[in-house]
Amino acid sequence: MYQHQWVSGESILLPMGKAVCVGRNYAEHARELGNAVPEAPLLFIKPASACVTIGDHISLPRPDLHFETELALLIGAQLSADHSESPMSAVTAVTLALDLTDRTQQDELKKKGHPWERAKAFDDSLPLGPWLPVNQMPENLSDWGYTLELNGKPQQHGRVENMLFSIPDLLAEIVKDFRLEPGDVVLTGTPDGVGKLKSGDKLELAIEGTEWKLSSQVE
Repeated sequence: MYQHQWVSGESILLPMGKAVCVGRNYAEHARELGNAVPEAPLLFIKPASACVTIGDHISLPRPDLHFETELALLIGAQLSADHSESPMSAVTAVTLALDLTDRTQQDELKKKGHPWERAKAFDDSLPLGPWLPVNQMPENLSDWGYTLELNGKPQQHGRVENMLFSIPDLLAEIVKDFRLEPGDVVLTGTPDGVGKLKSGDKLELAIEGTEWKLSSQVE
């Protein structure tokens, strides 16, 4: 089974669990796709088989895929609806992820009123970068942000303060239905600027306020 490295005092390995994702958590992204801005978090799940490590190169599992850059959270302790502490206490590390989407298939499924999983949760549809311990992130959650440059040009800029649903509120909403276990991942939504990836594209990912940077090229 695919495993993540979790860093918190010492390095251990956690078996990869499910990835709980939120759609349309940035108003401008909802609008750019012609979708309504949601009044409650729009949740879906990707299985462990969707997860793959971002390296120097990214191999697209399907042609004509769109990218959605997202801040991802690694869950290091069980979190459930009766959790008495702050939901953020279960978050041990963060990274950037690419939620790869078969947009054509997704649009067809939406028109039929069908679930999105075939367009979102297929094998290798969730490339994840290396994990950064949460204690190396800016102290104030509102200062968390990230960027994507595509072929040397700014493409996406996400800021926690611009999310429709804050990270603690999002975690609290998720565990109403899905208990989070160590090794699970939570994706927090993508800002506007999504688009199609093609062979040869160069990606530069960075988490603001940290030394976390990652370069990768699409094969």
